[in-house]
Amino acid sequence: MDRRSFLKGMAGAAMAGAAMAVGCDHPNAAKSEGYAVGEVPTGSMTYRKDAHGQDVSLLGFGMMRLPIEGGGSLRDNPNAKLDQELINRMVDYAMEHGVNYYDTAPVYLRGMSEKATGIALNRHPREKWLVATKLSNFRNWSREESIKMYEQSFVELGVDYIDYYLLHSFGGVSDDGVSDFEKRFVDNGMLDFLMEEREKGRIRNLGWSFHGLQSEFDKVVALHDKYHWDFAQIQMNYVDWHYAHEIEPENVNAEYLYTELDKKEIPIVIMEPVLGGRLATLNEALANQLKTSEPDRSLASWAFRHLGMYPRIMTSLSGMSAMEHVEDNVRTHCPMTPLSDEQMRLLERVADEFAHYPAIPCTACQYCMPCPYGLDIPGIFSFYNKSLMEGNIATEGTVEQREFRRARKAFLTTYDKSIERLRQADHCINCGECLTHCPQGIKIPDKMHMIDDYTNKLKDSLV
Repeated sequence: MDRRSFLKGMAGAAMAGAAMAVGCDHPNAAKSEGYAVGEVPTGSMTYRKDAHGQDVSLLGFGMMRLPIEGGGSLRDNPNAKLDQELINRMVDYAMEHGVNYYDTAPVYLRGMSEKATGIALNRHPREKWLVATKLSNFRNWSREESIKMYEQSFVELGVDYIDYYLLHSFGGVSDDGVSDFEKRFVDNGMLDFLMEEREKGRIRNLGWSFHGLQSEFDKVVALHDKYHWDFAQIQMNYVDWHYAHEIEPENVNAEYLYTELDKKEIPIVIMEPVLGGRLATLNEALANQLKTSEPDRSLASWAFRHLGMYPRIMTSLSGMSAMEHVEDNVRTHCPMTPLSDEQMRLLERVADEFAHYPAIPCTACQYCMPCPYGLDIPGIFSFYNKSLMEGNIATEGTVEQREFRRARKAFLTTYDKSIERLRQADHCINCGECLTHCPQGIKIPDKMHMIDDYTNKLKDSLV
């Protein structure tokens, strides 16, 4: 497929997503953004075992993208509150259908996620749920502040023990050659402290989440003999399996991460199974390939079923922000239906095409926010990728002039509507503050300048 055919197919992406209903066995099932809603069977959740033989639902509830009151996002309304009533209903539904793993962190949703998670979970018997949270000491890794963050998690969650505690998102190396892992967890004595907390039973399982350099990953995996990691959390999906390194050179292919952890028999938790939703809203050309194989399955279900093929995976986290997301994901896991060899090959072809399309690999995790200069970094990337999806990115001379004028007008007229003027790409001063926080390894200032240059070229072409 050439680039023009691919771009043409992007225009139907939203319609394709809506058409990809899953399991429409309920006569009144509604469809939303590629997900199906309706009755889902209870008592059929697929479970895996953790390092101590505990049953863990293969679907984990990620509490990083919870709904806010009135809809929208915290980027658009920084003073918004989480919709606790809806969160409670979503958790109730998930728990009713066997989901028992809930993942949060002190930094999620501007510090509101842990408390909201605790409120929702504590309405149920403690033995019915497992909670994971993290030591997110990115900006202040002193022992005093790190212990303070750790203790505050117990308060926010309303628990006296934490089922799964993670050293949060290491993997980089500073200019002086000191790794994130060493300065945040070793040099300050925090890892020794957490080992003692595990001995006391306040932490039931101790692990870590990784984004970064392969050398840092290898170093920490090798420490398994010393620290006996109970689990590890990595980014994995059918695109990152072979193409993470190709999309961003500093990233590590998920195949390597999974294989090395499997060798050590370390249970694995998966993050970004649908790449921040991008694998749930494929363009029409790619979506139709999956739809032809199984018309009644959602795009997201293909990503989760791919993960279900790997036995070392303990749970796959889905950041769900609406009830229909919960219902669709529960349906996929109740029970998990394996992919055929032919379907696995199909996903490999889709992954290859997806990886070679020039989108920015942002998952809207918002770790880069707030930008000290006010840029809406995830919003800008989302707008640019959406423009790609709708065929509104065009360079003069690569398509017929009429199409160029149409794409130029569509891009320029919607940019100001989508992103406030003072928060657009032209306000990036290349300070680099965001670089150490992006788990995808995106060279954010470079991408901002690329988008700004492209915008200026479009404006100049109007003269």
